Amino acid sequence: MTAESELPIALILQLLDEAYERRGWHGPNLRGSLRGVRAAQAAWRPSPRRHNIWEEVLHAAYWKYAVRRRLTGAKQGSFPLKGSNWFPTPSPASEKTWTSHRALLDAEHRRLRETIARLEPGDLLRRPRGSKHDIRRMVLGVGAHDLYHTGQIRLLKVLQGRSRGR
Repeated sequence: MTAESELPIALILQLLDEAYERRGWHGPNLRGSLRGVRAAQAAWRPSPRRHNIWEEVLHAAYWKYAVRRRLTGAKQGSFPLKGSNWFPTPSPASEKTWTSHRALLDAEHRRLRETIARLEPGDLLRRPRGSKHDIRRMVLGVGAHDLYHTGQIRLLKVLQGRSRGR
């Protein structure tokens, strides 16, 4: 395998890393947007039918899991929380549970990253069983998804008056 054939995987991993936890040119990443957020702040919502930071975190963790599951062919139902896509904020919103849910996001990111790192460049154009999209589109989409929700989290922090645009 040549360095050129490995480049697409390396670029995808770089994008995922910058969107989730590494410094990127675009500004804040998902993990950085959660720095200093306490449980009460994560549970706050701007209005009754709008998502909060906590739900955004669990949603991002779930989709990292869902893409990894599609890449590996694993069975549905192995996500640690019951349900899919959007999960309710636990009540009461404790610091202990908030910390464990942020750790779940970290763990799902690491598992997905490890799965992508094991791919061969030729795998990128393969469409996993039961998926409408090829692997390349799904894994690039995870990075875009992280950045999208980073923006939402930052907006929620500003709406709370607890962020100075950082």
